[in-house]
Amino acid sequence: MKAKRFPILYISSSRIGDAVLASGLLKRLHDEIPDARFTVVAGPPSAPLYRDLPNLDQIIVMEKSKGGGHWFKLWRQVRGRRWGLVLDRRGSSIARFLSARKRAIHRRVGEREPVHKVVEAARLLKLADDPPAPFLFTSDETEARAQALLGDGGPILAMGPAANWAGKTWPVERFALTAVELMKPGAPFEHGRLLILGGPDDRRAAEPLRRSLPRERWIDLTGQADLLITYAALKRARLYIGNDSGLMHLAAAAGTPTVGLFGPSDERLYGPWGRHTRVVRGPRSFAQIQAVDPSLSQPVCHMLDLPVAQVVAAAKDLFAASEPKPGSEPPGRKQPA
Repeated sequence: MKAKRFPILYISSSRIGDAVLASGLLKRLHDEIPDARFTVVAGPPSAPLYRDLPNLDQIIVMEKSKGGGHWFKLWRQVRGRRWGLVLDRRGSSIARFLSARKRAIHRRVGEREPVHKVVEAARLLKLADDPPAPFLFTSDETEARAQALLGDGGPILAMGPAANWAGKTWPVERFALTAVELMKPGAPFEHGRLLILGGPDDRRAAEPLRRSLPRERWIDLTGQADLLITYAALKRARLYIGNDSGLMHLAAAAGTPTVGLFGPSDERLYGPWGRHTRVVRGPRSFAQIQAVDPSLSQPVCHMLDLPVAQVVAAAKDLFAASEPKPGSEPPGRKQPA
């Protein structure tokens, strides 16, 4: 007799950061519904996040087209199945018309107080009092590929100097100065290596980081690894420093002590989630920055008032606070099988 299956359709957030922050929902469903089978709908950038999800039937990569044609295409792909659960993070109308035993559809409502995106996602399954932490599944193959890219050596300081908008991108030259400070003699990473992360378009922007240290002291994976391999690589890092971006959320989800650099984004909604995390911003609050750039669209950097010394101090503090007890693994390090 075939085991009864519980098919789940998960329509993911379109942005990488939001997709990572809501990823704990799939972990919770996987753990609590043994016969669950997953079909995931995701945009091209975030689709690799779900590659190693257990009991995965299909990833439907939804590329945006004119006139909302991508939604009609998706409808044709999923309408013929009776779903146990449709979980729609995009709040689309399609989820309301599918055949399903249960539906959980994101609805945009005004909030009196800012709610972190992890908590917002948890509300879909009525888990706001116990929000599942972001989590991504990785296969042995993915872990091995990450390890091969990193090789062996000293502890890893990871940095993500890019972001999706110039306004929230700390100058890369300051990342370079920070790396030098943290890797000089007597500093936490004096025997460590710098891991540079980013997408294919970030390689040229990361050049000051590569020039700041001898070649044997850095590993550049910009454009060299997809999101899931990057996540596996971050598990092996001792500390991460980066702008508010999908990479920052990947690092925190990996359990890596994470320093998030903030300016024109609200850390109450998008701060890195987890115990070993820090938010660092300059003297201006998000509200103060928004007052001078209400639409948050000016092509200027709003983070020039964040000094290197402040970031270095936060990194050293987090490094010390996350120091493992004797006999235990450091946060973020891949646990042996």
